[in-house]
Amino acid sequence: MSSQRTARRLTRLLAMLPWVIANPGATVAEVCERFGYTPRQLTSDLNLVFVCGLPGYGPGDLMVAYVDEDEVVVEMADYFSSAVRLSAPEALTLLAAGMAVMSSGQAPAALTSGVDKLQRLLLPDAESALVVDLAEPELVGDLRRAATDGSVVHIVYTALGSGATTERDIESWTVFSTMGNWYVAAYCRLAGGERVFRIDRIQEAEPTGESFSPPAEPPPPVVRYSPGVDDVEATIRLSAAAKWISEYYPLEVLEEDGDTTVVQFSASDPKVVARLLVRLGGAADLIEGPEVAEALTGLRSRILARYES
Repeated sequence: MSSQRTARRLTRLLAMLPWVIANPGATVAEVCERFGYTPRQLTSDLNLVFVCGLPGYGPGDLMVAYVDEDEVVVEMADYFSSAVRLSAPEALTLLAAGMAVMSSGQAPAALTSGVDKLQRLLLPDAESALVVDLAEPELVGDLRRAATDGSVVHIVYTALGSGATTERDIESWTVFSTMGNWYVAAYCRLAGGERVFRIDRIQEAEPTGESFSPPAEPPPPVVRYSPGVDDVEATIRLSAAAKWISEYYPLEVLEEDGDTTVVQFSASDPKVVARLLVRLGGAADLIEGPEVAEALTGLRSRILARYES
């Protein structure tokens, strides 16, 4: 398991335990919905908790965590009854991250309130002691105004994965920053659906003079992949060693049987799926997807040719 996945699992676990302790009688469905678990992931984390405890690690030092029919039970874990206290560096990092989101103009009211409370706690005598300002690429302001005004924009866009350059008209919904990059979420008329574009990959952006009616509730500002009508699809069987891709990539889980998972993977380019299958090696099998199968055969041939030469 990678260090990044371990950190995500630990973070979710430390958030889940105080809530379950504070809400006795919580059901499996409630815990899964609140913390983004599947029943199997929740059982795995509870089994991990069951063998953890205070130093000494005798039977009386270990926590009790299990599922009783449909109820999630955590006992003998009073030291998790409240959230873990942050160290000063951790609290300042959290504050800076919250202020960075606020500077993007996409902060919900709850985050603004939380940042204000945290800033008063950490910096009670210095209202402006910490300033976080994200540098904005040239087109951010134009696309943000287009989203506010409901203006259709014609863009020239170069895809990061394939390097292909296309021209398309978009109806901008939300402009946001995440993971060090700026994005615009929009309805793409060329694709016929929602798309998220990285703004530094937009070569040109010009208003068309047309207007559109923004959705009453735009999708949340996150980077995600929305399959289009022209995308290729592949059905893939994953062994336990490859199940991590179901957490890393947007895909549909079709079937789970023990350590084997069957998924439906969509991509705009079959070579993307082919490269992933080569990376997974014997941990994944392509069940269906003729375009991907052709791309996979070609990729394997090129790799073998390099070794032979």
